[in-house]
Amino acid sequence: MSKIRTYEDLLQEEQRLIQQLKGHEVLLRQDITSMKENLQPVTRVFNNVGKAFTRDNASPLANFGLEFGLDLVLRKFVLARAGWFLKIVVPYLVKNYSSHIIGEEKRAMFLQKIQGLFNKLRPKPEQPAPAPTAASSASQL
Repeated sequence: MSKIRTYEDLLQEEQRLIQQLKGHEVLLRQDITSMKENLQPVTRVFNNVGKAFTRDNASPLANFGLEFGLDLVLRKFVLARAGWFLKIVVPYLVKNYSSHIIGEEKRAMFLQKIQGLFNKLRPKPEQPAPAPTAASSASQL
């Protein structure tokens, strides 16, 4: 900073300070983006932990089927000899996390597979083809 004696000196000093301020703003923005990039793994961890303790209720029917199946498999087979604490906590965490894994696209695909399975088990009766009439058989000749 120099001594300001005239109005022109004041304007020059103002321009110098504005340029210095712009440089500091650029450095600050770069530091903030760098910090965001460095904290990204931590935010991913917190997102995954949050998924384990919250349930996604976007598709309750699919969640019900998923929870019922997981509950049956985990409690009866996987955790058959585990203590009561693990039989309560592990299915809770797995159900919550799995409800987030099944995204909208996967839910639609999952429901189509279930519908295809039911169609294989109980196929819809095929509608009989309309019987040929005399007018249609005459036009074919």
